Amino acid sequence: MKAAEISLSALDVEWRRIEIIAQNLANANTTRTADGSVYRPRHLISGPAGDFRAMLDATHAAEPTAASGLRGVAVYGIEFQNRPSRYVYDPDSAEADARGMVSLPNVDEAREMTSLIKTERAYEANLAALNIARQMYAKALELGKA
Repeated sequence: MKAAEISLSALDVEWRRIEIIAQNLANANTTRTADGSVYRPRHLISGPAGDFRAMLDATHAAEPTAASGLRGVAVYGIEFQNRPSRYVYDPDSAEADARGMVSLPNVDEAREMTSLIKTERAYEANLAALNIARQMYAKALELGKA
């Protein structure tokens, strides 16, 4: 796989991670979803595309080819975070139970913002790598003309 394609796959994964983080932050106070339950925060699971063992074996081969086994990254899935709901005393809320408690999603805003910053940095790094690959391809074409 070419460097640009690897960076593009990483950009796609990081963009999807940003979308999940944004959903979590936007629903931090959502007491009921369309199915009537409390919003459950999610997180994105990602990793190497293709078989990681095959990639390692190809890399350690006696004569590895350029980009042997490299396929970029992929989204494996989106999972719910295992955090129980938090309860807030708000007897005036329509969602309050008999004790006046309202069930809210347990979204850790500090953790989500930290993940957002980390994800933005990864996105920026892959964008820079993509631009460098593009410059290298352009220079190779320029050299090929000479």
